[in-house]
Amino acid sequence: MNAAPGLSIGLPVYNGEKYLAESLEALLGQTYDDFELIISDNASTDGTAEICSCYGKRDSRIRYFRQPHNIGCAPNHNFVVREAKGELFKWASDDDLYARDLLEYCVEALDRYPGVVLANSWTAMIDGSGNVTRALEYPVATSSLRTPERFRSMMFDGWFDDIGGVMRTKVLRRTPLRSYHLADRSLTTEIGLHGPFYQVPDWLYFRRDHPDRAERAHQSVRSWCTNLDPRRADRLRHPTVRLYAEYVLGYVTAIRRAPLSVADRQECYRYLAQWAAGRALPVVEQVILRRAPRAAEPTALIAQQDISVDAVVAGRDRRPC
Repeated sequence: MNAAPGLSIGLPVYNGEKYLAESLEALLGQTYDDFELIISDNASTDGTAEICSCYGKRDSRIRYFRQPHNIGCAPNHNFVVREAKGELFKWASDDDLYARDLLEYCVEALDRYPGVVLANSWTAMIDGSGNVTRALEYPVATSSLRTPERFRSMMFDGWFDDIGGVMRTKVLRRTPLRSYHLADRSLTTEIGLHGPFYQVPDWLYFRRDHPDRAERAHQSVRSWCTNLDPRRADRLRHPTVRLYAEYVLGYVTAIRRAPLSVADRQECYRYLAQWAAGRALPVVEQVILRRAPRAAEPTALIAQQDISVDAVVAGRDRRPC
């Protein structure tokens, strides 16, 4: 029997034929190679299955699954976690790119610092051709050794892409996998209650912004949650108020479940109460008064760096499957 890999990469995909081969090349060309790549195809109707089959024949690290019907984005993400065999886990995307040494740096950090639960790098945005358009500043104090400070910062200081970091599988599995509005945010915050994060100080993750990306295709709360889980389309069982309430309750239960001292737990609850009070009126305006939602605060940006994706990402000069 083969030994379990050090890392499991879960790649849920639905109709990802446009950029999937590029993402697979970037992952399979990593300098760290002790991983399995679990692909869960959510009953795609385009050429996704053919691309996955081609790469599966080429690289034995790939485990390809095809769902018999569209089970929703969240259950598809949950599926790859259940299939993971590695001590470490990372979600990957079918349209993003990764510098060839991203995994190596993240795994090294987790090996060096046993108390760290997640390692990631800074994020740069790319366009459909893979050109860097923005380099993002990381504004969140997730490296703090104080749990309440990490929680406070994650609630108040902005949002980032840590859901795609390399994390300890056992920590991820202590958290329930969700499908309500902004579930990825509460999930990442709950992981942060178990320990600090490590940020590789370089732009090694490239998030692609394009018109078909889910965040653009599903603008309303209802549409986004239905994409996550088709059962959320039922307005009677899942009214909009419930979708928001589950999001807030997710933080409450995360604090209750986390291994915290009494003092740290109380401090986290105080920060949560402050955060909820500051967001209650916008939710009432949108859900009850039917006003348009307020624009989200922009992510902090820094001057665009001289970053060449072709120079740092594997497979850019290779003909894909």
